[in-house]
Amino acid sequence: MIHRLSIILIAALALSACASQIDAGVAQDAGSPGFWWGLWHGFIFPWSFIGSLFNPDIAVYAVPNRGGWYDFGFFLGVTVLGGGSFFGSKKRD
Repeated sequence: MIHRLSIILIAALALSACASQIDAGVAQDAGSPGFWWGLWHGFIFPWSFIGSLFNPDIAVYAVPNRGGWYDFGFFLGVTVLGGGSFFGSKKRD
């Protein structure tokens, strides 16, 4: 059990070492998208993804944005408002 847990932990650390964000992707301007825009963009993600397949001007994620707060709002929009948590919580017979 401990051996399996240590392998999972090492794999997670190795994958997280690959994660980075470009400085040009984060802006602190008053007009750059923050938490609320991230929440909205996460909520409309399924429709924007479908639209982005047919129109290159449609993006599913705003860049530049305010960084962590935008990401948090986007995550909440996709999981909570977008139905991610709802579909996983249904009882199975």
